[in-house]
Amino acid sequence: MSGGVDSSVTAALLMEQGYEVIGATMQIWDPGRTEVAGDFVGCCSLAAVEDARSVANKLDIPYYVLNFYDLFRQSVVENFCQEYLAGRTPNPCVVCNRKIKFEALLKKALALGADYLATGHYARIDYDESTGRYTVKKARDPRKDQTYFLYNLTQQQLAHTLMPLGDYTKDEVRRMAAERGLKVAEKPESQEICFVPDNNYRNFLRENVADNAIKPGPFLNLEGQEVGRHEGIAFYTIGQRRGLGLAMGERVYVVDIDPVRNAVIVGPEEALDRKRLLAGDLNFISIAQLTGPRQVEAQIRYNARPAPATITPLPGDLVQVEFATPQRAITPGQAVVFYQDDYLLGGGTIRGQA
Repeated sequence: MSGGVDSSVTAALLMEQGYEVIGATMQIWDPGRTEVAGDFVGCCSLAAVEDARSVANKLDIPYYVLNFYDLFRQSVVENFCQEYLAGRTPNPCVVCNRKIKFEALLKKALALGADYLATGHYARIDYDESTGRYTVKKARDPRKDQTYFLYNLTQQQLAHTLMPLGDYTKDEVRRMAAERGLKVAEKPESQEICFVPDNNYRNFLRENVADNAIKPGPFLNLEGQEVGRHEGIAFYTIGQRRGLGLAMGERVYVVDIDPVRNAVIVGPEEALDRKRLLAGDLNFISIAQLTGPRQVEAQIRYNARPAPATITPLPGDLVQVEFATPQRAITPGQAVVFYQDDYLLGGGTIRGQA
C-alpha cells in the first residue's frame, strides 16, 4: 500500500472478494529526504505512510511498514547513478519492480504465510491452459496501462501475484474509493521518481556520486568535430535539446553518448530516427524463449506508442529489434517491451542502436 488510491482500492476489492488482506508499505527511502517546499511527497514519504495506515484502519486490516531501505539503495539507487555515469538512461521503476516489489517483497509475503502479493498496477494476469503459462494482458484503461514495467515478471512470481485493477478505468477506481469512504479518493498521482521528489536528477547525482565521477568533456558533431564542452555525460540523454548551451545556428539534439571518449554527440533532429536496436537482459512471459524471428509491436519507452517490429534472437542472449518505420530517440538503458495483440510477450534492456 503506497498511500495512493490504486493500492487502497485494491485492498478494498480483495476484501470484498473474500480474501484475508494484510496491508504493507515498503519503506525504501529516507522520509526526511522527500520534503519539497514543506510538503512530504512521493510514495516514500511520511505522508504516504500515514495515508496508507489511515486506509488500513478504515478497512480494519492489519498494517505493517517493512524496511527495504538498504536493499533499495543497493539495487535501485546505485544502479540509477551508475547507469547515468555510464552514459545510459535508466528506468528505476523497472528495476524496483524486478528487485524489490516482486522479488524481495514477494519473498517476504510468502515467508509470512501469504498466498499472493497484490498491487495496484493496471494490468491483467491470467493463465493459459493451452500453454501452461501465466500471461500478462494490457489493462482495460489504455491511458493507465502499466504492463511496460512488468516484463521482468517470472512464471513463479505471476503465480503468486494479483492485480485486480486491470479491468477498471482510473475514473472508476476513484469512484470506488469515494463510495467506500477512502480519504485518498481524489489524491493526485505522484509523477516523479520517488527518491528524486524535486524531479531534478542532476542535483541528485551531484549529491550521491563521488566528486570526480562526473567529468566535463566535448560536444561533438556528427563529423567528430568539437563544437563545445559539456558538464558530464551523466547530465544528458538521447533526444535532449534544452540545456545544451550550444550556439550552432540551428536546433541540435543529443543523438548519442560515447562514454569511451566522454563525449556527447549532437546533430539535427532527423539524426534521432533509427530503425534497429539491440536488447539484452531479456525475459519472456507468454513464451519460454524466442527461438526465431517474430512479428511484434515493440515499445521503447513508457510514454511511446508500440510500433510494428521484427525481433530476432542473436548469440549472447541478445535480440535485434527492427522496426517497420524509424523510431525517435532510441535510448540505451531504457526498456524495450514486446507485445502481441494485447498480451505482453516480454522485453529487455536497450543496449544500443543497431
